[in-house]
Amino acid sequence: MSNAIEDRQNDRSEEQPLILVCNDDGIDSEGIAALAGAMSALGEVHVIAPMDEQSAVGHAITVRDPVRAREWDFAEEAGVAGAYAVSGTPADCVKLAVHQLLSRRPQLVVSGINRGPNTAVNVIYSGTVSAATEASILGVDAAAFSLCEWDGGHYDAAAEVAQRVARRILAKGLPPGLLLNVNIPNRALGELEGLLVTRQARSRWEESFARRVDPFDRPYYWLAGEFIDLDEGDGTDLDAIDDGYVSITPLQHDLTAHEHLAAFKEWTWEED
Repeated sequence: MSNAIEDRQNDRSEEQPLILVCNDDGIDSEGIAALAGAMSALGEVHVIAPMDEQSAVGHAITVRDPVRAREWDFAEEAGVAGAYAVSGTPADCVKLAVHQLLSRRPQLVVSGINRGPNTAVNVIYSGTVSAATEASILGVDAAAFSLCEWDGGHYDAAAEVAQRVARRILAKGLPPGLLLNVNIPNRALGELEGLLVTRQARSRWEESFARRVDPFDRPYYWLAGEFIDLDEGDGTDLDAIDDGYVSITPLQHDLTAHEHLAAFKEWTWEED
C-alpha cells in the first residue's frame, strides 16, 4: 500500500469523515437526496450541488462569470450538516467546496445518484462523473453513482449500493489519481445480481440535428442521436448492466495513451 493511501487512512481515524455530496441533476433532485441520506450513516455530510440541472456539461468550469452559492434548506430527513446551491457546474461545486465553503478537507466526494446511465462514452460528457474527477484531481477520494433509468426508479436500492461502495473506499482508500464510476441497474436491491469491476466499453453516438424554425423565422437545431455499442469484448460496464450487475469502473484523469508512446516516438516529426 502506498504511503499516500496510508496517510489518508490515518487521517480518517482521527475524526468523523467529512463527505461531500454533489451531482449534475441539481440540488433538488431525487437522486441526491437518496445519496446524502445513505452517506449520513458514514460521516458528516455536506451537500454542495448545482442550483439547476447541469447534465452533460462534462468538466466545464466557470471562468468568465462569478460563481454564486447560497445556503439551501436541504431535505431534513437526509441528515446533512449543511448544504449550498451553486450557480455553476458540478466541477465548480467541488472546487468551491474544497477551497472555500467547507471548514475542513473532505475525506470522500460522492456524486449522484444520476438519473440515467454514465457508461461507455457517456463518461466523457457526464457532469456527474466530472464532479468526482475534479475531486480526484484535488487529491480527494471520489466516486460517481448513476441509476440506469431515465424515469425515476429504485433510488433506494442505488443508495444502498452507494453506501456499500463508499464504506469500502473510506476503509481502504483509492490510489492517487483514480476514481470509481458506479452504474446501478434499475432493480430492487434483492434483484441485483451482484457487483462487478468492469472496464469502460467503447461506444459512440450516431448523431443528427433536427432543423426547426422559431416564430421569428430564425432556424435553430435540436440534437438527437442513437447510442452505438462498438465493443465486442467481455467485462464492460455495458455487459454488467445488461446482466443485472452493478458496474464499478476505475477511471483516471491521466488521458495519456501510454501503450502507444513508444510507437509515436518512432515517427519523424521534422519536415521531410
